[in-house]
Amino acid sequence: MTKSPAAHGKQLVHMVFGGELSDLKSVDFKDLSKLDVVGFYPSYAAAHQAWLGKARETIDNAQMRYFIVHLHRLLDPAAEAKTAKKAPARKKA
Repeated sequence: MTKSPAAHGKQLVHMVFGGELSDLKSVDFKDLSKLDVVGFYPSYAAAHQAWLGKARETIDNAQMRYFIVHLHRLLDPAAEAKTAKKAPARKKA
């Protein structure tokens, strides 16, 4: 039996979804009822593979866009805030 990702630490959840945009300069979908939820993935790498597959499938439709959402960041924003505070500040060039 394989261990779940949660057994090794915090469980990560990534969602891949997409749809046809009404305007390429914004992220406004033509019809929210027609959004394509591709799936939920335990790692960014797995989500990226799914995103890449859908992006390639719809390459001929310039208005179709797919996105990866880090749902674990939305589910536990306090943990993300702690991580952001620990990260060193970037120097301006």
